[in-house]
Amino acid sequence: MEKVNSLIQSIDDAVWGMPLIIFIMVCGVLLTFRLGFLQLRRLKLALKYMVGREEDGDGEVTSFGALCTALSATIGTGNIVGVATAVSVGGPGALFWMEIAAFFGMATKYAEGLLAIKYRTSDKSEHYLGGPFYYIEKGMGGKWKWLAKAFALFGVLAGLLGIGTITQINGITSAANGFFEHSPIVNIAGFEVTRVTMITGLLVTAAAAFVIIGGIKSISKVSEIIVPFMAVAYVLCALIIMVTHYKEIPGAIVEIFGGAFGIRPIAGAGAGGTIILAMQKGVARGIFSNEAGLGSAPIAAAAAKTKEPVRQGLVTMTGTFIDTICICTMTGLSIIMSGAWSDPDLKGVAITTAAFKYGLPFPERVSAFILMLCLVFFAFTTILGWSYYAERCLSYLFGTGERATKIFRWVYIAAVFIGPYMTVEAVWNLADIFNGLMAVPNVTALIVLSAVTARETKEYFSSGKHEPKKRIIAE
Repeated sequence: MEKVNSLIQSIDDAVWGMPLIIFIMVCGVLLTFRLGFLQLRRLKLALKYMVGREEDGDGEVTSFGALCTALSATIGTGNIVGVATAVSVGGPGALFWMEIAAFFGMATKYAEGLLAIKYRTSDKSEHYLGGPFYYIEKGMGGKWKWLAKAFALFGVLAGLLGIGTITQINGITSAANGFFEHSPIVNIAGFEVTRVTMITGLLVTAAAAFVIIGGIKSISKVSEIIVPFMAVAYVLCALIIMVTHYKEIPGAIVEIFGGAFGIRPIAGAGAGGTIILAMQKGVARGIFSNEAGLGSAPIAAAAAKTKEPVRQGLVTMTGTFIDTICICTMTGLSIIMSGAWSDPDLKGVAITTAAFKYGLPFPERVSAFILMLCLVFFAFTTILGWSYYAERCLSYLFGTGERATKIFRWVYIAAVFIGPYMTVEAVWNLADIFNGLMAVPNVTALIVLSAVTARETKEYFSSGKHEPKKRIIAE
């Protein structure tokens, strides 16, 4: 078993090596220049579209609902654990490169959302279907359908075997066990687990089943409530840390820029090594956190009630802004100001927990409880979002029969149920591999179709459709 785990780890390291990271970043840079730095010039309009509703739009859910569904899968443990890992390994400079990845990733996400609407289709049940498999097949041509099929296969495997099920429920039960220490041990079919694990696993599985069985409309409705709530609550906690420790912010910013450009080397690395390590960890964790280029978000975007591909592209783009520019930045600053990143005895979530205990003006037990709740909500919504992604990928591969869809939903729920009792190291690595493999066909399509994205964008803004409609006042 150890050899199998070692082999999976080696494959994971190869898939998520510098070539893939550079490939994804080149796509973002290319789109940024072809779109004239749209993520800067049109951010205000994008945020306006995010909370507005388009009149007479075709689709199943509102644009905001589609965004929340995408964010439910995007905003997850990576915003808490991923940032901590990047900063602890790559130093404070990793946060700077994470922001760079997010900046160019906004252009990537914009293109994904735009192409998802432009090339989407609908079935007999009036379910709207779209995403990388459709813009690969329709945009690049039928001869590339094999590439679309490959993306869909990797999407199903990523959702069902790891990123959407086992790893998330395991993260929830681990967080609960970390807070409720010394929970009694229970023997279940030869497996010894804590009572907290058993109870938490059952509750989360039941809650997930209740939502997932209802499909995209149910998932989007729940996401529209939970995602804004959890994002605002987490950001509020981070803001409290910023306000109560505002004098430490300038020093943290100096450390970030110093580490990013090798001015302040981290322990055990020279200036050059610091730059490379900070860049690698920051960019990799940034991409993994906001999923720009992975091709997951456009699957949800395709269900949005809209007739304008550009409009939905702008709404989809805000996901990266919220996920990384806002939430990950605040997490990183909190960790750097607390100094927890440099403690060799702390790993992963323990780093962020230490930062919250240091920064929040509450008893340490209360601070730890707040972070635990954030982890639970983040991971739970990821379960919901990825259930839809995997379901759409399966539908593309084998058709959209209602019976097959319902069976898959129950299989997905079963994977959530057994998750707390599974070993997650190999599963996390498998999920990483499938995520990386999803990015290859998706980014290829984004680059090939970049001219389409640029043309659609130019036509939309030239037509004046983005300008407010003037009211005609009768004399």
